[in-house]
Amino acid sequence: MEVLFGIFLTWVVKILYALAVFVIGKVVAKKVSHILVGVLKKANIDETLVKFLETTVYIVLLVLIIIAALGALGINTTSFAAIIGAFGLAVGFAVQSNISNIGAGILLILLKPFKKGDFVEVAGTAGTVEILGILNTTLKTPDNVVIFVPNSAIIGGNIKNYSLEPIRRLDLAIGIGYEDDVKKAKEVLMNILKRDSRILKEPAPSVGVAELADSSINFFVRPWVNSGDYWAVRSDLLEKIKTEFDENGISIPYPQMDVHADIKK
Repeated sequence: MEVLFGIFLTWVVKILYALAVFVIGKVVAKKVSHILVGVLKKANIDETLVKFLETTVYIVLLVLIIIAALGALGINTTSFAAIIGAFGLAVGFAVQSNISNIGAGILLILLKPFKKGDFVEVAGTAGTVEILGILNTTLKTPDNVVIFVPNSAIIGGNIKNYSLEPIRRLDLAIGIGYEDDVKKAKEVLMNILKRDSRILKEPAPSVGVAELADSSINFFVRPWVNSGDYWAVRSDLLEKIKTEFDENGISIPYPQMDVHADIKK
């Protein structure tokens, strides 16, 4: 009877010790993760990355605490740790694409090539950044379509950020006929640019002959505008150029093909 009581008492002590290890360890894990969050926030690390690291560190510590608690019960944790390692390896192979996305997501958050609200072109897709997540980035296209782009596809290609700089240059190619007055056409184009208050004085806009093409004399028209005015100014300029060319008798040629048929009667 005393032997049974001794065994019972030993197991009670072990269980209480294991519970103490688990409870105290869990409190410590939470404290460590909270300290980590505070350090990362002071370093101005992105909130998405902070939350991801907080969760990851807490889960890793919790697994170690569970192993320690099992060891306190007298259970051989060597095989248990091996099983966890094998399981982790299997999961790693199963989600290796997601792991690459997570790594790419962390790089994007740290490097900050774009932020929420920027209009970007990534992985062959253009849109406004809605969410920069750990696995993928959410874009919304101008026609209100939401697209989820894997981060690995973004980090592995070119990133065009149209919102990064406060000003942008418009590049228009305008053609006139060979019979039209080149100086007059250039003067009309410059006057159109000068009258638009949205076009910046510095850097100064420029107009010039770019090419003597097969069926037209092509001008380059390059005004600078605030990034937010880009598309509106572009559309308005094209309309004004067409209208004022018509008023001044300047033609805008289009490709033509002359077909000569030799019909024998």
